[in-house]
Amino acid sequence: MKFQGTSNYIATEDLMIAVNAAVTLQRPLLIKGEPGTGKTVLAHEVSKALSKPLIEWHIKSTTKAQQGLYEYDAVTRLRDSQLGDARVKDISNYIKKGKLWEAFTKDSSPVLLIDEIDKADIEFPNDLLQELDRMEFFVYETSETIKAHNRPIVIITSNNEKELPDAFLRRCFFHYIKFPEKDTMEEIVQVHYPNIKNELVTSAMSIFYEIREVPGLKKKPSTSELLDWLKLLLAEDISPETLRERDPNKLIPPLHGALLKNEQDVHLFERLAFLARRERT
Repeated sequence: MKFQGTSNYIATEDLMIAVNAAVTLQRPLLIKGEPGTGKTVLAHEVSKALSKPLIEWHIKSTTKAQQGLYEYDAVTRLRDSQLGDARVKDISNYIKKGKLWEAFTKDSSPVLLIDEIDKADIEFPNDLLQELDRMEFFVYETSETIKAHNRPIVIITSNNEKELPDAFLRRCFFHYIKFPEKDTMEEIVQVHYPNIKNELVTSAMSIFYEIREVPGLKKKPSTSELLDWLKLLLAEDISPETLRERDPNKLIPPLHGALLKNEQDVHLFERLAFLARRERT
C-alpha cells in the first residue's frame, strides 16, 4: 500500500512521494516546516491510511535518547532489596521499556513518531544513529539484544529550532512542508468545514494571507490558526460583509487572538493603523 493522503488530511503530491520514498528506502522521514503545517498530524494519517499502529514519542528539552530505548530503575530495586521483596532477583522487573523498544517488538510494523526532535540536546540525534540505522540495541542489564521484528516507519518532525547533525541527516529522507497555497488551503478548509460558505472562506483567507505578508511580523499565523479563526467566525456568525467592511482605522481583524499570538505583532498592527490614519489626515 502507498500513502495517498486521507479524507481528513490534504497531502500534496510532493509530500506523498516523500512518505512513500522513505518507506521504500526504509529510512526515517524527517519532516520540517512552519509550526501548524500538519507535521505531527501526518504520522497519525499515515498510520490510518496504511492501517498500522501508531507509537508517539514527544520530545522535550530534558528528553534523553536512552529513554527511547529503556531506563533501569536502580533506586527502586535497591529499596525493594532492603524490604526483602522477591522481585529483586529478576532485574527485568526494574527495566522500563522505551518507545523504540515498543516499536521494535510490535507484532506488525508500526508508525513511530519522534516529534520535535530539535527540542532536545544537540547530541540527541547522534545518540540514536545506530539504533535507527540497525534497528536494534543492546540491554546491558539483561545482556539481551532487542531487534525489530518488523521495521517501523519512522517519522521525525523538526521546527528548525536548532541544526541537526550531518551524520543524522544522511540517514534520513528529508521533506519540507511548504506553507499551503490558497487552492490547497481551500481544500483543507473544506475538509474541516464542509458546509462553510464560500464567500466567508474567500474573505477570511484574503485577510489571513494579507496578515502573513505584513513585514516585521514575529509569528505568522499558521494553518491550524486559520482553522481556529474560521471556527470562531462561524460561532459568532460574522458575515463575509463584516470582514470586507472592516473599519479602516482598525487593521486588526475581529477575533484576532486566534491569529496573532504575541503582543509585539498586535502592537505592530496598531502602529500600522496609526500611520494609516495619519496619512489620510
